[in-house]
Amino acid sequence: MRAAKVPGHYFAFPLNGMKHMRIGLLSDTHGWLDPRLKEHFAQCDEIWHAGDIGDLNVTDELAKWKPLRAVWGNIDDARARASFPEHQRFSMGGVKVWMTHICGRPPKYDRNVIDELRRDPPDLFICGHSHILLVQFDPKLNCLFMNPGAAGKHGWHQMRTALRFTLEAGKPRDLEVIELGKRGG
Repeated sequence: MRAAKVPGHYFAFPLNGMKHMRIGLLSDTHGWLDPRLKEHFAQCDEIWHAGDIGDLNVTDELAKWKPLRAVWGNIDDARARASFPEHQRFSMGGVKVWMTHICGRPPKYDRNVIDELRRDPPDLFICGHSHILLVQFDPKLNCLFMNPGAAGKHGWHQMRTALRFTLEAGKPRDLEVIELGKRGG
C-alpha cells in the first residue's frame, strides 16, 4: 500500500468496525526473510516493513501473508524505490503514524527529518536502519519511537528481532519483542 512521498501529509485509514488492529513490524531484512515470521505474524492484521528490504521477493512473500505497508531503505535498489515510498504517513485507529527508514533516535533525530518531526510529530514514529531494537517514548514530542531492530542475517546486530503490537483506542498497546535467534543462525 502506498502513501504520499511528502512527509507532512497523513492519510486516514479507519479500522472499519474493528476494535483494534494488530501489527507485525520488521526492518532490515537485507534480502532474507525468516520463514518463522509467518507464524509470529499469523494473528496480525497488517505487516509493516521499515526499509532495507534488500530484495522484492521479501515484500512479495510478506504481502501473501497479510496486507503490507513498507518504505525503502538506503540499500534498496531502484525497483524497491519505485514500489514503495521513502516515507509513509497515515492515521490508523486514531494513531498518527510516520514510518521511514533513516530517522536517528530520541533525542538525536536525523537532520533530514528533525524539522518536520518538530513541526508535525506523529503519535508513533517508526524507523529501521540502526539494527538496534529500541522502543522509547519521547516526552518532548509526545511521541512513541519504535525501531524493530534487524530481522535479516546481514549487519552488526547480535540478535535478529521484530515487533508485534496493537493499535487500540488511539494508542499503541500490547507490545511484544520477537527474538528470531542470533544473526548468523
